[in-house]
Amino acid sequence: MKALALTSLLCAFSTTSIANTISGTVVDASGNPVTNGEVQVMGATQRVQINDNGQFSIANVKVGDVELHVASKDFIHDTSIVTVPVEGKRDVVIVVKDASIEVFDVTASAFHASNIESAGPVDVLAGDDLKRRQASTLGDTLSKQVGVHSSFHGGVAGTPIIRGFDGPRVLVTQNGLDASDASRVGPDHMVATDSTAAQQIEVLRGPATLFYGSGAIGGVVNVVDDRIPDDNTSELSTSLSHNTVNSENAFSGRLKGGSDNFAFNIQGYYRDADDYDIPGFAESPDVHADEHDDEHEDESDGHDEEGFGKGRVDNSDYETQGITVGGSYLLDNGFIGFSYEHLDSLYGIPGHAHGEEEHDEEDEGVDTHSDELEIVQADVKQNRYQLKSNLLLDSDWLNAINFGMSYTDYMHTEIENGVPGTEFSNDTFESRVELIHEHMVGWRGGLSLHYKDSDFEAVGEEAFSPASNTTTFGLGLIEEKHIGNFLVQLGARVERVEIDVPFLQDAELSFDEHDEHDEHDEHDEIKLTSINSSFTPISLSAGIVWDFTEGYNLGVSYAHSQRAPSTAELFSFGPHIGTGNYEIGALYTIDDEKVEIGDDNFSLEKSNSIDLSLRKFDGDFGFVLNVFYNQVDNYYFAANTGFFAEFSHEHEDEEHEDEHDEGEEHHDDEMHDDDEHLDEESESLPVLIFEARDADLYGAEFQVNWQVNDKITLSTQADLIRTKVSTPSGKASLPRTPPARLAFGLEYQSNRWSAQADIRHVFKQSRLAQLETKTDAYTLLDANISYYMPIKGYDVEFFLSGKNLLDEEAREHTSFIKDLAPLPGRSFHFGVRASY
Repeated sequence: MKALALTSLLCAFSTTSIANTISGTVVDASGNPVTNGEVQVMGATQRVQINDNGQFSIANVKVGDVELHVASKDFIHDTSIVTVPVEGKRDVVIVVKDASIEVFDVTASAFHASNIESAGPVDVLAGDDLKRRQASTLGDTLSKQVGVHSSFHGGVAGTPIIRGFDGPRVLVTQNGLDASDASRVGPDHMVATDSTAAQQIEVLRGPATLFYGSGAIGGVVNVVDDRIPDDNTSELSTSLSHNTVNSENAFSGRLKGGSDNFAFNIQGYYRDADDYDIPGFAESPDVHADEHDDEHEDESDGHDEEGFGKGRVDNSDYETQGITVGGSYLLDNGFIGFSYEHLDSLYGIPGHAHGEEEHDEEDEGVDTHSDELEIVQADVKQNRYQLKSNLLLDSDWLNAINFGMSYTDYMHTEIENGVPGTEFSNDTFESRVELIHEHMVGWRGGLSLHYKDSDFEAVGEEAFSPASNTTTFGLGLIEEKHIGNFLVQLGARVERVEIDVPFLQDAELSFDEHDEHDEHDEHDEIKLTSINSSFTPISLSAGIVWDFTEGYNLGVSYAHSQRAPSTAELFSFGPHIGTGNYEIGALYTIDDEKVEIGDDNFSLEKSNSIDLSLRKFDGDFGFVLNVFYNQVDNYYFAANTGFFAEFSHEHEDEEHEDEHDEGEEHHDDEMHDDDEHLDEESESLPVLIFEARDADLYGAEFQVNWQVNDKITLSTQADLIRTKVSTPSGKASLPRTPPARLAFGLEYQSNRWSAQADIRHVFKQSRLAQLETKTDAYTLLDANISYYMPIKGYDVEFFLSGKNLLDEEAREHTSFIKDLAPLPGRSFHFGVRASY
């Protein structure tokens, strides 16, 4: 009801502009027409495609000075000021220059500026590159982007890590609105935003709190698709493929069209895969290093083939499908549209498929491997509703109103050996209104009103984070102005964040020092009813882009950002089976092996960051160099305490399943020998406790492109990240700090053929957090070849790609389960794509 009322109000304010037309031609430096791109009126909704003759025509343009923005993939984006008289303006000629690096408009930025016009670093994955890098998870799709890593969770889940920031610091959005899943709570939870039908994926490296709120203090990943179309052009695309490493069969399709004032878009996908193959053993020798040192000193270092799982990673299979339907009503001054998406996924959770090795020794000679395999799965269902409207206004002071709203109903059930267990749900309502004003003394900008309400709940014996309601209201202002060769960008935002936890579950914790096998453990029981926390994060930013000479610019940005800690960081208390840890929130303290309630006057996380970007973007040779430094006060992270918690893992017999009290949310982490209906396993989990410490994150990123000739392009890129956190014992690295990387690429492009090859070396990571193990270096070789041909009006592409062609064992240091699930082995992915 509120959404309909607001939409009606927006439409009431909108009017049709005076019917003036501006038309012209876009040409390159040699005078040849540019045929691939679009022309947009900045600060308005009017946008048209350039035709095959390089021509464009835009109707309903206001009288006076108009800023035209020309965007084309292979050219430097051009911004021209054109004075439009009452009778309109014709025969405008806009000259664009060749770009040595790919240039894209970024919808996640305040003014949809290109990636080379931003003071802060922005990266875009689109077009053929996006198609080639498509993976089953968003993190793995982006893992080759500079400054971006994946939390890789066995190929079934993987969230993006930006410059060492992950979890609640990196916001994943769908067309600018929060994806609203449970991936920020745990790396074993999939990102419920699929990029199969994406037009582009935008990565804002660095704080993006001004536009997106405090949850984006580390960056934003925005998946852009056409689910709510803003035009009615006809498009059809489909893809069918097979992957040998996990027998994956994948299909996707998209249909867009419309007539008159109506536009529609339908897109869907299906993926089905088995456990993936690996060149060696799933488990690293480090997993059992202590056991072998203590108990098998005289035995060889060889792996036990059954215990370590050779040749594949168990519980890495998945079946995922989704469909999205959207439609828009097109107006003379904008559009208003709605979309519905349904996602359904059943996937394994790696890291649980292990045998009971102690029992194997007792039952020697009996093959019990099939009985020992624990099948752990996640069943995810999500319904997402989204409303979007962009309206141009004929007003002396207000140029446009952009409105977005979404409601997401997310459900995630963990299933062990066919029995439903812990259930996660997240219901989120979000809305954003942007009021874009007319140019004022050369400044353009706008006011953003942002509201989000999220109800999160986890029910079950492995519900480590309590139920909570988080409400956020934000008010932001962003402005920019051209002053000679300088572009100045300023912004500010204030938020109000309230976290309401109705009850904190009772918890009993059994400590085990693990090294000493004493006959007694310390038990601590925490009882607390409810808690409410409020925060007021404030963020400020300033940036300058200096075009100091033709084809070069220098971007400098500074941001002071504040973040309210998440519910999981504050109030967790329980086993997080997906990460293999027992997590305790910052509310609690551990003193003399006893868990106590600490101070509930929590501090904001405060970041002061500076970015320096040097870009060369014209000619045949281009580069981008980024240097960054983040100083963070009260950085919340899960520190390893060195203790272990005994967790009683209960499996119900089917005939007694109905007798279980579903409302019980009590963690009783000790053995229950007197319950005859429960088959128990006791696990000893490392205890992690969230602490707020001062930290520094800094590094550099480098990208180079060289167009050798019209068919061959060479490229190289590298990134380096260093982290330091203050601890009672001195400075140390943050857990799972990404290692340094270096990559080289070669691309060949002709009318019918294209081929790419890249080799990427990931250096070993020996800069470790407390009790963390090092990760060895590895080198991956990938290649792709495609053949294009027209068939009855369709553009058809046959492709074959190979990944990890050297079949090297590779483990991601950024993964919680790096010692249980290496990256996939050698794979070949082949298929066909068609579009018109």
